[in-house]
Amino acid sequence: MRGRGRTTLTTTDMPENGGQIIRRALPYLWPSDNRAVRVRVVMALGVLILAKLIAVGTPFFYKAAVDSLAGDGDTAAWMLALGAISLTVVYGMARLMTVGFNQLRDVIFAPVGQRALRQVAFETFQHMHRLSMRYHITRRTGGLSRIIERGVKGVDFLLRFLLFSIGPLILELLMVVIVLWIAFDFWYLAVVVAVVSAYVLFTFRVTEWRVKLRKEMNDQDTDANQKAIDSLLNFETVKYFGAEAREAARYDRAMEKYEGAALKTAYSLAFLNFGQSFLITGGLVAVMVMAAYGVQDGSLSVGDFVMVNAYMIQITMPLNFLGSVYRDIRQALVDMGEMFDLLEQPAEISDKPGARQISVTGGRIDLDDVVFGYDAERPILQGVSVTVEPGQKVAIVGPSGSGKSTIGRLLFRFYDVGGGAIRIDGQDLRDVTQDSLHAQIGVVPQDTVLFNDTIRYNIAYGRDGATQQQIEDAARAAQIHDFIVSLPDGYDTTVGERGLKLSGGEKQRVGIARTLLKNPPILLLDEATSALDTETERGIQSALDRAGEGRTVLVIAHRLSTIADADRIIVLEAGRIVESGTHAELLAKAGRYAGLWARQEAEAA
Repeated sequence: MRGRGRTTLTTTDMPENGGQIIRRALPYLWPSDNRAVRVRVVMALGVLILAKLIAVGTPFFYKAAVDSLAGDGDTAAWMLALGAISLTVVYGMARLMTVGFNQLRDVIFAPVGQRALRQVAFETFQHMHRLSMRYHITRRTGGLSRIIERGVKGVDFLLRFLLFSIGPLILELLMVVIVLWIAFDFWYLAVVVAVVSAYVLFTFRVTEWRVKLRKEMNDQDTDANQKAIDSLLNFETVKYFGAEAREAARYDRAMEKYEGAALKTAYSLAFLNFGQSFLITGGLVAVMVMAAYGVQDGSLSVGDFVMVNAYMIQITMPLNFLGSVYRDIRQALVDMGEMFDLLEQPAEISDKPGARQISVTGGRIDLDDVVFGYDAERPILQGVSVTVEPGQKVAIVGPSGSGKSTIGRLLFRFYDVGGGAIRIDGQDLRDVTQDSLHAQIGVVPQDTVLFNDTIRYNIAYGRDGATQQQIEDAARAAQIHDFIVSLPDGYDTTVGERGLKLSGGEKQRVGIARTLLKNPPILLLDEATSALDTETERGIQSALDRAGEGRTVLVIAHRLSTIADADRIIVLEAGRIVESGTHAELLAKAGRYAGLWARQEAEAA
């Protein structure tokens, strides 16, 4: 499945941002607070350099073996004394040592790469939970998950290949050209430098073009993934409207665009690979022809001819690797840029410096002339003032769009008020820490969303480290314990994704049990029964009444029958309070509330 996410780095700005991204990633490779990691990096580099020295010296043993067999050349006497067979064995051992040291390097560095991957994944995940509700409701989960996944993998890839590919490649090329210059003459060096320069220039230019194609492919990839995720999350809706074929066609259209972008990427890769092979092969042939002339005129031995070939092949292998590594590093920079952009998104709601823990002694709630709008041009609450005394049950009712649920979000501080203030026991919510505030408020929403885990896990989510007895006590208080123990797996029953294996009433009771286990002094009921049938609502309502005993309760209500016993009822309309009083008082006024009550009574009849 494929998805869509906002790409914040473009191909044109990558050359400037690439260095910043690399600098951002380097602390994961060389952490200032972890000496053990730095020691591992140094050890891995030491083993790497040793492997390269052996690799560059290996062709000399090959040359010596050939010259020994041909009885030719000016190889050192100690090498010729070993004999062709011994030299061949030494040559094989040198190649084996090169591979062995490279593998040892990977073993030493593996914990560094995995630590970096884990750390950046943790930081990104943690930061996503710090971001505001406004950010999350405007972004799509499928796109975000794919951006994080690609970015985390990009960090591991970049750290590994910057350290073990680009740097070692430059070192090996430098050593090889020095050997060719010293062992042969300047023209060999000139040909190799010209070929390598042309190869690198061609690879970088074509790769820059391919990055644009890869970016287009990624965009189509994320778009198709998001469509698939949206469709599967709305499985029931798709079934209700018989839209399976429509959804499949929609997904196929997205995949068709991805297919086109992927084909362009594949064709450009074939062009790149052929161009690289053409340049490398041309350089190899040119150097071998020069060496063949040297053998013919007696200035070089057959062993020299073989050694030149060995060095050219030795250059070819890392250069071919450079092509793929550069492409992947380029893509990794794009992926990491998107992820780091997420990490740089500021938290809209944050604790002010010196914010203190909230102290709830009674649970009095004051909304003091609250003004708020999700957009500046569209105000939602316009000077709302409400006081909920400790232990009171106050209900807020009104038509859709009047601002009822917005008050609940402001109380939990998902957003900050635009004007006025919200206080709990006289403490402005902006002056206390969010963690301490959230610990004091229990919420039962209209649609309780459960984790795809056991009933035990979902109830225990209300209090970290809760015992089985505490979980069962909360379930009894929510009147769901008997139902749970009647299930074949009891509390170990898995509820399915978003709790879909349970009915609406069962989910609500699990949510109530979870909130009761949290045991907060303030309870917010956000239309907790409006999605349920009347019979289920009555059973849930009794559980909610028990949950509210001894607590300050703020009820956001749609069905007025559920809040007739409230100490006070606030009627909102267009973001303003139009009526306030008890159920009896409001009916006696024969105003807005009385009209809503009469309409709902008529609908229920």
